[in-house]
Order: sequence, then structure tokens, then C-alpha cells
Amino acid sequence: MDRATLAQEQAKVTDWPGYIGWSIGLLIVIGLVYWLMRQGWNWRRTLQSGIPPLPAVPARAGRTILETSGRYHGTTTAGNWLDRVVAHGLGTRSRADLTLGEDGLLVQRPGDVDFWIPAEHLTGARTDSGIAGKVVPSGLLVVTWTHEGAELDSGFRADHPDEHAAWVEAVAQLATRTKTKTEEAAQ
Repeated sequence: MDRATLAQEQAKVTDWPGYIGWSIGLLIVIGLVYWLMRQGWNWRRTLQSGIPPLPAVPARAGRTILETSGRYHGTTTAGNWLDRVVAHGLGTRSRADLTLGEDGLLVQRPGDVDFWIPAEHLTGARTDSGIAGKVVPSGLLVVTWTHEGAELDSGFRADHPDEHAAWVEAVAQLATRTKTKTEEAAQ
């Protein structure tokens, strides 16, 4: 290789100002995209600020019917699996321990806000393939509940997805039993 070719090869490798300029430009674009995503999340939180606080989390959920652990994937308005609810910490994905008791559903999320769904607010459960931008072909457990007149869906994926069927049945039985008790008390 002659000296002219070698000098030309070295010039390509040592064009540091060009590489640094492109790197800084890319970092600025990534930072701008992240900032816009964060602004969108905050705007959604502002729009949903009228949602009343969730019920206080009890120490226990009553006599335990079922327990499992897995992932919490988010809460949406019922029937609209893309309309994520971010108010009161319901929008963040996290690990979760679920306890279904006679008094309701206790969702304990290490490192995030726990929440409680009283039995009288549960309306049912089903398995589905997606919620809040998360699609899982083998299924999610989606619990439907009401909060201050709004119907919501919360999505979970148990560490052992074969448990979902038992959860769907148990939540349906608890919701039916609670509804019957409420109707009898009203008469």
C-alpha cells in the first residue's frame, strides 16, 4: 500500500469531529423523543386528575380465595384496551402479588403503589390477548371493576398463566355473590 492510500485510510478513521457531531445529534434526537413521551404521559395524568382517589388498601383481603404473583400490565377504560389510565399509579407496569379474598382483590406491587378493589366493585374477569399496549398471545387475566361510576379493566399476567381460568371463575363467583348480597340488603 502506498503512502497516499494509507493517508487517505487514516483520514477516514480519524474524522473525529464528524463522528462526535453525529453522536451529539443522535443523542439530542433521542432526548427529544423521550421528553415528548414524558410530556404525553404527564398530559394524560392531568386529563385524568378528576378521577377520585382509590379505596384505602387494607392489611388483608378477608378470607383468601386465591393468590398468585406475576406482572401487572396496567389499567384501561373498560372495552378500550388502548386507553391507559395513569392516575393514582394505575398506569405503571410492575411485579404484582394478587390476593383475591372475600372482601375484594388486593394488588401488592413492590416498589410501586398498591391498590385495592373492593368485592362490590368487581364485575368480572376474562382472559384476553392484550391491554394498554401489551399483547401476549398466550393471554392476560383482565379484571373488570368499577370506580366512582367508571368501568375499568386491569391486566395481569400470572407467573403460571394456566392459573388464569381459575381466577376468571373465582372473580365471577365473588362478583355474583356480592351483587346478590347487595340486592338482598336493598330489599
